[in-house]
Amino acid sequence: MDDGTDERGWPLPPEPWLYSKRIIEAMAAAAQIHARQKRKGTEIPYLSHLLGTCSIALEYGATEDEAIAAMLHDAIEDGLPTEAARATVWSFGDEVGRIVEGCTDADTHPKPPWRPRKEAYLASLVTKDHSVLLVSASDKLHNARSIVRDRRGVGEVVWDRFKVSKTETLWYYRSLVTAYRANSAHSPALVAELDRTLAEMEAPSVARP
Repeated sequence: MDDGTDERGWPLPPEPWLYSKRIIEAMAAAAQIHARQKRKGTEIPYLSHLLGTCSIALEYGATEDEAIAAMLHDAIEDGLPTEAARATVWSFGDEVGRIVEGCTDADTHPKPPWRPRKEAYLASLVTKDHSVLLVSASDKLHNARSIVRDRRGVGEVVWDRFKVSKTETLWYYRSLVTAYRANSAHSPALVAELDRTLAEMEAPSVARP
């Protein structure tokens, strides 16, 4: 509208903006696709993880397509019905669709067995480009931060939230750091932060409040 507000009467800042309305639409799509999902073992809406992943990606220089992909990175893997979620992702353009597909380790329900699925995903990282690695590492960093925070809050029972053991979870995250660093397209500062956070995950104990 030409009076400086949108159709709801909300104020609109003058253009140019730092991003287009596509990113706002992506937030709405993510909120809808994951509306019934919670973070493992908590009452926290899953949307918090998607916003956190997008935030990390932007902090490490994401383009708008990469930021949108970060917001939608779990849509194909966890959204139901799968094909409707996939169509939503691809509606944001070929680059967003390509990145999200590259971050998806399974699109069937139930998912294939955990260990072979994760091994296949790790092996795939050697051929991924910068955009996929950026979104993937942003996702894993947000997860790792959440584990460290929750471990401080509830202690070692945090590991019981996962389908696999603490040993297997730590194996996967350490293997991710190794795989990212083996690909020259990774973001060194981002992976270094993931490595530091993983060291906190691996510590024998953490100080609790």
